[in-house]
Amino acid sequence: MIATAQEKTKKPFGLVYGDAIKENVKGKVNIHPVTYKLNGIDIAANVYTPANYETSKKYPAVVVAHPNGGIKEQTAGLYAQRLAENGYITIAADAAFQGASGGEPRHTDKPFYRVEDIHGMADFISKYPGVDANRLGAFGICGGGGYTLKAAQSDKRFKAVATLSMFNSGEVRRNGFQNTALATIQDRLKQASDARAQETSGGKTIYAGVASITDEEIEKTPTDLYREGYVYYYRTHAHPNSTFLYTMSSMLDLMTWDATSNIDLINQPLLMMAGSKADTKYMTDEAFPKAVNAKTKELFVIDGATHIQTYWKPEYVSQAATKLVDFFGKNI
Repeated sequence: MIATAQEKTKKPFGLVYGDAIKENVKGKVNIHPVTYKLNGIDIAANVYTPANYETSKKYPAVVVAHPNGGIKEQTAGLYAQRLAENGYITIAADAAFQGASGGEPRHTDKPFYRVEDIHGMADFISKYPGVDANRLGAFGICGGGGYTLKAAQSDKRFKAVATLSMFNSGEVRRNGFQNTALATIQDRLKQASDARAQETSGGKTIYAGVASITDEEIEKTPTDLYREGYVYYYRTHAHPNSTFLYTMSSMLDLMTWDATSNIDLINQPLLMMAGSKADTKYMTDEAFPKAVNAKTKELFVIDGATHIQTYWKPEYVSQAATKLVDFFGKNI
């Protein structure tokens, strides 16, 4: 039987992924909810510490950026926990304006802030007791992967960079998923402009995205990404803080942004992972060859996996986590 969102969020820490931590036990991986300020906004995050963690020791650390529509209690937390099980201190934070973090209007989804979120996680975790700030890695999933590529271009505190099921938010908002909306770019920019005008004149905030969906609508969704995504976010791994909504005015910034612009500035080791059956894999395939100055780079294909299955399906999570541990172990 699938637990409801209400049943799941009654769990300690509100975690909704499989094998989540239910309580902090001495000698095991523990989770520490924290808050901090970033550009005047309260950020809510979870820090994971390894088994037998001692503040007097020094540990490598990894920041984990969540998918679009996601929050720290879902797949970002799952991978943060897996890395902590292998000796890393990790942090997964809710993006500004999203989840349990502050910021108005809610569900603002602008690349500047999403990239700042990653810099902010680095700020916070670098000062966390036991962290060796010289051994810091960055890992992003889906939209968080695209924003991680951008953050790592300039932030050389990150000694190694990894992505999973990378989603180039700017490209998709501009061109449509799989480039299916090229003919309507100017119309959608006009919509975004009108939405901003309405917001700034004191009118109601206009939202894009999907607030709720029926089982029938899910079944009729043609693409794996969105069909399986709706099931993940609204059914099997639902959380009240997670939503597919974003402000229409955010499109002004999203549609002029691209995860791969200036990607040649990444000179750190780079690992990009994607499922062989992921209908988003084309974005990883576009980005990877452009990272011409990465110290080393590897494209790791998870055989048989779709985009969303890399978030939760144990055999695919295990492959990705094992690869991450090996990659960060060699490079930070």
